Amino acid sequence: MPEPLLKVAGLQAWYGESHILHGIDFEIDEGELVTLLGRNGAGKTTTLKSVMGIVGKRDGSVKFAGKEIVRMASNQVARAGIAYCPEERGIFSSLNVEENLLLPPVVQAGGMTVAEIYELFPNLKERRRSQGTKLSGGEQQMLAIGRILRTGAKLLLLDEPTEGLAPVIVQRIGEAVRLLKSRGFTILLVEQNFHFAATVADRHYVVEDGRVIDMITAANVQGSLDKLHAYLGV
Repeated sequence: MPEPLLKVAGLQAWYGESHILHGIDFEIDEGELVTLLGRNGAGKTTTLKSVMGIVGKRDGSVKFAGKEIVRMASNQVARAGIAYCPEERGIFSSLNVEENLLLPPVVQAGGMTVAEIYELFPNLKERRRSQGTKLSGGEQQMLAIGRILRTGAKLLLLDEPTEGLAPVIVQRIGEAVRLLKSRGFTILLVEQNFHFAATVADRHYVVEDGRVIDMITAANVQGSLDKLHAYLGV
């Protein structure tokens, strides 16, 4: 069996004195789309930040493409081929859409061109001269995702990409995520909206109190709805 693209084992994380992750274990194969599900405060976003190296302190093991990265600084993790799209989006208000897209450096070959990103998100092409803060919430989310696609990253960490968006925009984000998967991107998705997550994911890891407590494949979702309801309240 090939080695997982990302293998997380015994991952612990702290913000100051607050111990948030208590031994997270999961793995993702190349080309998979995997979600982290769980209630608010379960540790899902902290898991993404810990993989990326942007928490106060972390311990355990995070292997990417067979290489241990848990001691790397976040800029080194990014250059290894991991990109993070935060829930707050992080759009630069003083820059227009195209300037935001061009800001992150290309870390390796294989990224999408600006033209390809505009094809994926036509709204951005129409608004390419608009300042980032003048975009709608959905357009800002498209820009936040589009911005990391130029970098050549092989693993995308997407934190709550559908949060607060209208159903028609959620559908558009879903189409884009499925297209990215078809192009060979590996995606780790944190999502509160299970009904959205179920339409895109190969597998779901359930996080509770800083630990992974279950893994459910897409094929087993229908037979696991009662259990998921208990975990998530969906």
